[in-house]
Amino acid sequence: MLREKRALERELALFDGVDEALGEAAVLLELAGEAGEAHAEDGEAAREEAAQQLERAARALEAAELQSLLGGEHDSGAAILSINAGAGGTDAADWAEMLLRMYARWAEGRGYRLEILDAQLGEEAGLRSVTATLRGDFAFGALKVEEGVHRLVRISPFDAQHRRHTAFASVSVFPELDDSIEVEIEEKDLRIDTYRSGGAGGQHVNKTDSAVRITHEPTGIVVQCQNERSQHKNRAQAMKVLRARLYEHLRREQEARKAALSGDKKAIDFGSQIRSYTLHPAQRVKDHRTGAEAGNAQAVLDGGIEPFIRAALLQRAGSR
Repeated sequence: MLREKRALERELALFDGVDEALGEAAVLLELAGEAGEAHAEDGEAAREEAAQQLERAARALEAAELQSLLGGEHDSGAAILSINAGAGGTDAADWAEMLLRMYARWAEGRGYRLEILDAQLGEEAGLRSVTATLRGDFAFGALKVEEGVHRLVRISPFDAQHRRHTAFASVSVFPELDDSIEVEIEEKDLRIDTYRSGGAGGQHVNKTDSAVRITHEPTGIVVQCQNERSQHKNRAQAMKVLRARLYEHLRREQEARKAALSGDKKAIDFGSQIRSYTLHPAQRVKDHRTGAEAGNAQAVLDGGIEPFIRAALLQRAGSR
């Protein structure tokens, strides 16, 4: 009931924002007309302010439209984000870290809170893998369309001959489940290992085996957490991630069975390449699912992924 109440409050706030902006714009336009030629300066100022209010209303309408596309069971909740370096060696590890920064900047712009649960450093630079939570309204609903393989083409900063390299990293997104969602996990199916948390060195490195790695043996799913200093807290966080991954694993298995029974020939492939980021010879980001493109790749890497998310959500809505 509380979740439904919050969802309704968010919808009402969006509509109230649009209504308020349109009302203020109408008043300002009326004032501009009344000012007439006798007070040209006042009229121009009122028109400029009205234009700003109309722009505000347009942004609120876009937000309302985007929210209307997020009606999935877990769309309104938090997300668990996992990024893993793929082919490309050190460039791939660096690319995984660049992607984490991109999502962190995007989350910051939306007012979300990002918390890193586990990060495995690359051998020379970057990250081999990282898992984080993003908490905020509709975090999972928006971020779920980012799942897939992301490809980077650039002049490698790790190549002394300054050659162009291609690197890959995979992005996975899971809903963070609340306690009302039951996922059956038997203790006998778990292998739990503890190890010393990694770090940059110095006084803050943990001196005890507080990091926790949990392997769910029937599925082979492995999760780990080293963010907290307490082994107990790291285990609780790791179990939360495991619940989310098992829930998604079971859901995808069900989808595969349904597709097989219905004779659907579409591949249920969650590892397909979804987007390319080209930094050389020219800057361009292209989404291979929707055809959406951006010429300023750096702006996208600075968190400007909203147009790509919007296009993917609209495409999904249209294919239902």
